[in-house]
Amino acid sequence: MTDMTEPQPGTDDDRPTPNASIDCGWGRLIFGDTFDDPKALAKTLSAERHSRRDIAFYVRDPQVVLAEAPQELFLDPSISYRLDLEQFEPPNSKLVGVSIRRLTTERDAEAINTIYAAHGMVEVVPHFFWNNRDARAITVLVAEEDETGAILGTVMGVDHKLACNDPEHGTSLWCLAVSPHARYPGIGKALVLRLAEEFKSRGGRTMDLSVLHGNTEAMALYDKLGFERFQAFTIKRKNPINEPLFVGGTEAEGLNPYAQIIVKEARRRGIFVDVIDAEAGLFELQMGGRRIKCREALSELTNAVAMSICDDKRVTRRIVAAAGVKTAEQCEGESSEDRAAFLETHGAVVVKPARGEMGDGVSVDLRTADEVEAGVKRAQEISSDVIVESYMEGEDLRLVVIDYKVVASAIRRRPSIAGDGIHTALQLIEAQSRRRAAQTGGESRIPLDAETERCLLGAGFSYEDVLPEGTEVTVRKTANLHTGGTIVDVTDVTHPKLIEAAVACARAINIPVTGIDFIVRSPMKPDYIFIEANERPGLANHEPQPTAQRFIDLLFPMTVAIEASRVGAKDGAA
Repeated sequence: MTDMTEPQPGTDDDRPTPNASIDCGWGRLIFGDTFDDPKALAKTLSAERHSRRDIAFYVRDPQVVLAEAPQELFLDPSISYRLDLEQFEPPNSKLVGVSIRRLTTERDAEAINTIYAAHGMVEVVPHFFWNNRDARAITVLVAEEDETGAILGTVMGVDHKLACNDPEHGTSLWCLAVSPHARYPGIGKALVLRLAEEFKSRGGRTMDLSVLHGNTEAMALYDKLGFERFQAFTIKRKNPINEPLFVGGTEAEGLNPYAQIIVKEARRRGIFVDVIDAEAGLFELQMGGRRIKCREALSELTNAVAMSICDDKRVTRRIVAAAGVKTAEQCEGESSEDRAAFLETHGAVVVKPARGEMGDGVSVDLRTADEVEAGVKRAQEISSDVIVESYMEGEDLRLVVIDYKVVASAIRRRPSIAGDGIHTALQLIEAQSRRRAAQTGGESRIPLDAETERCLLGAGFSYEDVLPEGTEVTVRKTANLHTGGTIVDVTDVTHPKLIEAAVACARAINIPVTGIDFIVRSPMKPDYIFIEANERPGLANHEPQPTAQRFIDLLFPMTVAIEASRVGAKDGAA
């Protein structure tokens, strides 16, 4: 099948359609139990399209199918779960702040792809969803935030009766994904329950799914919802998307996501990778006679002078200000009296260590002298030199500049929680942290420290208070990803003046790869204040922008033409 149109059943209504499959956009769901000939199933899998991921589910005698193409196919190491829909009773509960509905617009389809990209899933051409939105063989649900209309999650379901004339009227669940930016707990659970309710109303008897064996969080959810494990074999084709499933661990194992994204791109281009110290994110790339050592996105192409400029925020500010970049006012004096006078002039200030990274020791939007002095003490734990500067209300904008071109621009949102009248602030924070950690390989969590407690108290709550339904509280004033912040791509709508200013910063520092941080009124407006420059920006946080590709282009320019030729050839073949 090439779309979601329901297939015509066989002549015998009690028999499934022979050799049945259905195109789901990301690839075909192939019903293995409808194939009598293992050679025919192997041949069907071999016809997988470029950049797609076909899944043969319910395969009988998988060892025989694998024997037909042992170099091409592999047994998927997933666990199968089944929900008995005939016994299923939808719980009488409502998800606060979020509504579950069917996909209705092309904007929904684009938002789904953004979520897929964030989870490393195969994206779907948006018009595929849109053109087939009324087909009933496949159901796509989205979770929409009531306040903003943002799509926070999605799930796909397949009705086997309509897809292959399944006499048992089974159904299955695929592509459950929740945005890492979601502030509300229980979105994945709500999507699963809503899909089960939909299929039960159609007369479906079971709902099956397949989950990777290492995804303990997902398995815990399915166990809690009443799914039971059952034996169903799945076969997939050996392709670059599935490579981690059939190759197993690699020497890059242990690297954090910021190093992994670069190593993966390098290997894809045939560049040799030598992991020097995985814990520190250190590795060496080699092609021909060219060798370059990297620590994540920091490479030997960044010289020591540029690094020293970025290391001291006071020096960075002077360098970029001399290049015409707008900077915040800073308190010149070092006494508490000087800081109090500066606060009185500006109304709100930021306190941060002169040296440091990842938002450590930074306090934002301080409005009393006591808060300022407490912020100074926190900053001094990171660096003996402390900066006090004027605070500008706005959003944090990170622009990634590689080879003096902006390749990605994103708003970094401060972590916040949304009350549901059930969970305490602590429970909501911990749920948010679990989602962020799962998305970033453990790199992003909301700290349970004095700064988080200060923000909660400022909103009138403690960790143990249950937040009323609809109440939103910002639990950190900084938007750093390491302290639970989230990121939203705005590359296509960033104002040209902001792009010019970011490039001017990079040129003034003379640094080939950097993350430039501004505070902006809006990414679509020219107003900004420079905050800092980061010599080691995280490239793994900017889906769907090709940050790792541009980084490798810079390090190994000889691969650019080869890569363009390879992509062009594959696009033509597809």
